[in-house]
Amino acid sequence: MREVTLDTETTGLDPANGDRIVEIGCVELVNHVPSGRTFHRHVNPERDMPDAAFAVHGLSAEFLSDKELFGEIVDDLLVFIEDSRLIIHNAEFDLGFINAELKRLNREPLLPDRAIDTVKIARRKFPGAQASLDALCRRFNIDISDRQIHGALKDARLLAEVYLELVGGRQPGLGLAAATMESGLDDTAPGGPRRPPRAHAPTAEEEAAHAAFMDGLTDPVWRAP
Repeated sequence: MREVTLDTETTGLDPANGDRIVEIGCVELVNHVPSGRTFHRHVNPERDMPDAAFAVHGLSAEFLSDKELFGEIVDDLLVFIEDSRLIIHNAEFDLGFINAELKRLNREPLLPDRAIDTVKIARRKFPGAQASLDALCRRFNIDISDRQIHGALKDARLLAEVYLELVGGRQPGLGLAAATMESGLDDTAPGGPRRPPRAHAPTAEEEAAHAAFMDGLTDPVWRAP
């Protein structure tokens, strides 16, 4: 099963007001686990960078000025995500920006029903608790010590770890069991080492104690003719 975690950084909060994408990061998951394949691009937004946005991701207009336009990376992005399920933290935000960029290029939008929103999963699973990516990383003991500023690929990688925990966790015990069986140490595995059988016959003392107990019963069915 192939899925893709996806994150964007932008110049602001609303594409309808002219805000643009400045960075996209994606991580491929196979059976919920990162495969090692990623997609990462910085994007020239063709506009200035507000101070509030710069404080979040640290990407200046000067730094982005020589980067590719969205129209120059869109085909590579679409090839990478294919028709896979998209795992997004606050999917409405990221899909809104991506679809605004696709609309400018007269391209088909990404449909909302192909996205799994991890914010919604977290709120169902932990009602009343904070559902930010930072809060979930802290809940699951995922290292965020280098996340002083946001980064699309960095956050997509963190999201992959959070998503794995939200859908059931790493279950290290299963991995240990598999390793034990592979190493031939599992006593129940065919051909594996066997312990000698234990004796189950009662001792003379146990038989005498049982007989004494039976003598104390009135017409026990065990002694019926």
